[in-house]
Amino acid sequence: REAERPRTAMAMAWRAAPRAAARLLLGRRRIASCIDPSTGLTEDQKEFQKVALDFAAKEMAPYMAEWDEKEIFPVETMRKAAQLGFGGIYVKPDVGGSGLSRLDTSIIFEALSTGCTSTTAYMSIHNMCVWMIDTFGNEEQRHRFCPSLCSMEKFASYCLTEPGSGSDAASLLTSAQRKGDTYVLNGSKAFISGGGDTDVYVVMCRTGGPGPKGISCLVLEKGMPGLNFGKKEKKVGWNSQPTRAVIFEDCIVPVGNRLGAEGQGFSIAMQGLNGGRINIASCSLGAAHASVLLAQEHLTVRKQFGEPLANNQYLQFRLAEMATRLVAARLMVRNAARALQEGREDAAVLCSMAKLFATDECFGICNQALQMHGGYGYLKDYAVQQFVRDIRVHQILEGTNEVMRMIVARNLLQG
Repeated sequence: REAERPRTAMAMAWRAAPRAAARLLLGRRRIASCIDPSTGLTEDQKEFQKVALDFAAKEMAPYMAEWDEKEIFPVETMRKAAQLGFGGIYVKPDVGGSGLSRLDTSIIFEALSTGCTSTTAYMSIHNMCVWMIDTFGNEEQRHRFCPSLCSMEKFASYCLTEPGSGSDAASLLTSAQRKGDTYVLNGSKAFISGGGDTDVYVVMCRTGGPGPKGISCLVLEKGMPGLNFGKKEKKVGWNSQPTRAVIFEDCIVPVGNRLGAEGQGFSIAMQGLNGGRINIASCSLGAAHASVLLAQEHLTVRKQFGEPLANNQYLQFRLAEMATRLVAARLMVRNAARALQEGREDAAVLCSMAKLFATDECFGICNQALQMHGGYGYLKDYAVQQFVRDIRVHQILEGTNEVMRMIVARNLLQG
């Protein structure tokens, strides 16, 4: 009985004060070796993984419920993360980036997501935008935009999806007519993470004819005449980041804000999304890992019929399945991250496979963890329900999982 008291006290604290309990639980580090996310990593990777896990436990987990309930965009917390190098993780150091690999990035986003999946997911989109400017921008553009984005003094949003073109991104209609040294931009983008609250918008628009070859990429800055925003959307999850439509009404953009050449925009967008898919899959891993720990804790503490739920063999089997699926998903994501970093020919399809598998499996893990909590899992006092709500959209964004299946099937059948 004495041995049970710390666990019971923590369970009671979780219900009474979920923020403090989240920090305690996620900061514990007593992780079974079979699901240890540091397995197979180098010493350097283990070190920045620890930094990210500590930041998640101390600066994110205690506040994630409040950010969700009050729909707070935690700008100052993200700027603290940027001081650790998390604002431009795979951006070159000469413009303020950390210069890390795609695998390193996956490890960091997985760790941060254990503290708040919604906030980490926005940070992953921000990182993707900065990388696109760093990779496809000229030297003047890189040095103009990247330093303030890497420090998160300014924040970025990715603008591809439109009300009439989601999965079929190549059919986008937002137009940019060139007039001298400017483009006149008209149209709208939908479901833009950070929209209205962020400072820089990486926009895909049509400068040429129909199809992907007519698409270019422009970088817009908040305050440009003709750049407007829709109402803040009410969402099931992802409530720590605002989502709005971005509207262009005769918006004047200098030609000097175009990334790459005219017609290169669709290629830029897709290359950005390859990394974005790894990033969002990594966020799913963090949510699933946290949910496994929460389920493990609940099964140990909660009693039914006079004994802990952990003694129930059916629940033991389900927990084992959750752990197995988590590790399998993690291995797929890290394999794809390595392929992308190495520039392998199969990188794009491996990123699609990893995004498909990880986001599907990790949602199932979080949902099963909620089920194991019974009625308690449906209460907002318990963090597991927030992981379920925040992770659900990962099966939709960065290319729906139906589109991921199409990419994989096309690769197989054309091979």
